[in-house]
Amino acid sequence: MSGKVEVDFELCEANGVCMGIIPEVFDLDDEDYLHVLTHEVTPENESQIREAVRQCPRQAISIRE
Repeated sequence: MSGKVEVDFELCEANGVCMGIIPEVFDLDDEDYLHVLTHEVTPENESQIREAVRQCPRQAISIRE
């Protein structure tokens, strides 16, 4: 599977749930702004990214195939 992580920043409230699941991909800065550290979905990170998508309280994260 290959794909790209996308975040709808209009929906994102920077709750940090995604960062708690996979900090290698998502990071919150000191001003509570979410950054995507890597957009690539790989076999190694796919299950954790899918979990972050599932648990996002605002459904702001998706994977573009």
